[in-house]
Amino acid sequence: MILAELFPYSRLIFTILYGITAVAIIGVVVSENRNPVKTLAWITVLILLPVVGIILYIFFGRSLRHIRMISRKKRQQLTSRDDIKHLMRSQPVVHYDTLKSERQQMINLVNSVQGSPFLANNEVEIFTNGKDKFDAFKRDLLAAEKYIHIQYYIIENDKIGNEIGDILKAKVKEGVKVRVLYDHVGSFHFDMSYFKKLRKEGVEVYPFMQITFPEFANRINWRNHRKIVVIDGKIGYIGGMNIADRYIDGGKMKHWRDTHLRVTGDIVAALQVSFAIDWNFMKRELIEVPVETVEPGSIANPIAMQLVTGGPTSQWVNMAFVFQKAIDSANKCVYIQTPYFLPSDPLLKALQVAALSKVDVRLMIPRKPDSILLRYASYSYIKQCLTAGIKIYFYEPGMLHSKVVVIDDDFVTTGSTNFDFRSFEHNFEGNLLLYSQEFNQRMKDVMLEDMKQCTRINLRQWRKRPIWQKAVESIVRLFGPLL
Repeated sequence: MILAELFPYSRLIFTILYGITAVAIIGVVVSENRNPVKTLAWITVLILLPVVGIILYIFFGRSLRHIRMISRKKRQQLTSRDDIKHLMRSQPVVHYDTLKSERQQMINLVNSVQGSPFLANNEVEIFTNGKDKFDAFKRDLLAAEKYIHIQYYIIENDKIGNEIGDILKAKVKEGVKVRVLYDHVGSFHFDMSYFKKLRKEGVEVYPFMQITFPEFANRINWRNHRKIVVIDGKIGYIGGMNIADRYIDGGKMKHWRDTHLRVTGDIVAALQVSFAIDWNFMKRELIEVPVETVEPGSIANPIAMQLVTGGPTSQWVNMAFVFQKAIDSANKCVYIQTPYFLPSDPLLKALQVAALSKVDVRLMIPRKPDSILLRYASYSYIKQCLTAGIKIYFYEPGMLHSKVVVIDDDFVTTGSTNFDFRSFEHNFEGNLLLYSQEFNQRMKDVMLEDMKQCTRINLRQWRKRPIWQKAVESIVRLFGPLL
């Protein structure tokens, strides 16, 4: 009887309750002082999509800016050890004064937003295919004596994944401390028995932001996309490759082109600090293990570097700031390789301004990336780029997963950061900034070689694409910030 009496008013009750909830969420969105475009977009979604709007906000709209990955006390404890303390300050490097003022400004920017030091004494090796990278990686793992720290977005239970896993289990038996972080969303669809076997053999394995329902369902939009390895505090790896067979054999894409770096020198300490912060965030345990210090002058041709990391918990959008500063500083050229091109409005305008200023701006993306939605979303920006004089190259052999930005003749950044909204705002990312004419030329040569396997697109050709494709591009572009 009571239900029957209330039933005529159920729609009104629901409307009132939803209205109160929507107004409360809108109040939160407005109070966070986000980009006005994003704020208005969320308000529109909440008003026009009852229930669905709230669900979308819970999964994709929340902010993590107020969350600390490590306490001030622990950070101080981590960086005050003798073997790291002097490295965590920008070194009075001999070559610093010879750098262009634009590069000095970049160094200051990264130091300001993150406290990341400028480290001069480093060596680097470039890998452009998975076989060479994993061959070197396995050799270094086998030679480990003290500890191995591994962090990847994806670790697959396939041939190379099991080869790496077998090495890690063997090293544990030798007394080496092995710690592994993987992203739970990135590896969500894989067989979790792989990680269970590692744990059983003594490897410490933890997922980053494990998705469990219902309490952490609202974290599914944030992913740790970093690929960082530290071995004995002497050797580091960083780049775009995950642990998966497709980086060797191409998988379904037939060919998979990527870029990864092996580094030695003082920069390894910065990689170690980054890993330790992420480990603390997941396990609440502070890693205190030694890193190797490098005597000044011990490296014949040292390369100066900085590590920049960013993510949804950062006060600033670190990665977007770095990319924009790099583009704005260009006088000669801007070469970009990225699997997905979904730039924010400021970054798109920065590229257009550079090209209109007669800077040689080149963008290389795969003709057919591994995501059809991201393909059409990326395509939606091509006309605006071509109109401004930006040169567009479609990589033809298969998947181009490389993430590289080359500026003029003395600066390169590469790592895990794609040129898209997700990398700039939602993912935890890590890139190296390399201040070196010699390394710049090496990387530029790699990119010029890749361009030989590309088709350059011109505006006249692009305008002839089918009307249905143009429509799909426009629709998918609306969802760019969520892809």
